[in-house]
Amino acid sequence: MRILLVGAGGVGTAVTRIAARRSFFEHFVVADYDPARAEAAVAAVAALSDGDGTTDPRFVATRVDAADRDAVRALLTEHRCDVLLNATDPRFVLPLFDAALAAGAGYLDMAMSLSHPHPDRPYEECGEKLGDAQFARAGEWEKAGALALVGIGVEPGLSDVFARYAADELFDEIDEIGIRDGANLTVEGYDFAPSFSIWTTIEECLNPPVVYERDRGWFTTAPFSEPEVFDFPEGIGPVECVNVEHEEVLLVPRWVDAKRVTFKYGLGDDFISKLKTLHELGLDRTEPLIVPSDRGPAAVSPRDVVAAALPDPATLGDRMRGKTCAGTWVTGTKNGARREVYLYHVVDNEWSMREYGSQAVVWQTAINPVVALELLATGVWSGAGVLGPEAFAPRPFLDLLVDYGSPWGIRETA
Repeated sequence: MRILLVGAGGVGTAVTRIAARRSFFEHFVVADYDPARAEAAVAAVAALSDGDGTTDPRFVATRVDAADRDAVRALLTEHRCDVLLNATDPRFVLPLFDAALAAGAGYLDMAMSLSHPHPDRPYEECGEKLGDAQFARAGEWEKAGALALVGIGVEPGLSDVFARYAADELFDEIDEIGIRDGANLTVEGYDFAPSFSIWTTIEECLNPPVVYERDRGWFTTAPFSEPEVFDFPEGIGPVECVNVEHEEVLLVPRWVDAKRVTFKYGLGDDFISKLKTLHELGLDRTEPLIVPSDRGPAAVSPRDVVAAALPDPATLGDRMRGKTCAGTWVTGTKNGARREVYLYHVVDNEWSMREYGSQAVVWQTAINPVVALELLATGVWSGAGVLGPEAFAPRPFLDLLVDYGSPWGIRETA
């Protein structure tokens, strides 16, 4: 397999470090708008088993503008890449998605095309949903015999694999599938330092959350609605979680039969308060404002300014302590008896920093597309069209995740 990775930030760099330990690919191009970031990601790869510091010859670095479809297509063609892995923020999903199809390559992403709220009833009805623009083109991918595997990070991604596994092996009938994400991570020296992209965090937390019910379909609620306390495993403990817009709610019902699907994120009162303040000040906006500068008027996105003012999450690993947990809570029946389980994946930041030099949240996101790429390269997973993780057999993924040295767990509560 020949791979083009677009995006050499925290997640992209973690992807290279994880992939370098595997042998399923022959060529891996790391591309970023900033060529220094791409070069740093390649330089950080430990190449040879004898540890002499030589970089892995399978990896090469280059520059590309993720918004330039033609440039990305040309890069795919130049390197004869079989697949494009998108590790950029959601703004660049569609140009990369289109470039891969035009080049005849496969495509994977960890976040789907952006949503747009309903113009009149944003907290009751869906407008354009996450991924709608990609699923609208599923026929083109099917006709081309090419696969776009969307939402294959950790959430969405592993959480969706858990949902399919629960449906296949643990339940006869499912009442609710609820993705629940929580952590006890702290960052020394900062009052506010998000452990993941603030651009993406603002997008998903301030948009109207989506809920799915079998008898109603998809609908929206107000941000941070339906708070609940969820007890996370492996010492993390109880964390208050709230409704947040997320891809799983749009993906799971397409392949898994459940009466209700939700996503709730453990944010905490302080984080929610800061997000609300950003919104009230208009600093969550993506539309550029004209700002005076010493070089004349400049067009600047307020959200990009917020992102620039905060520390890069990829650089926080040495200051972070604690664990992060991603998981899927499922209720229903098996053999006529009530059942409730939580399938989960926990990463300790101390471990991920020691083993890979990547902080826990970005590492946990990055491992899942690498596992998926290996399943595609070996033919264990295959398909055509625009498909989510739920469309594939879950057991091979979960077994390979363990083989990567990253076990998952299951907690039976009823």
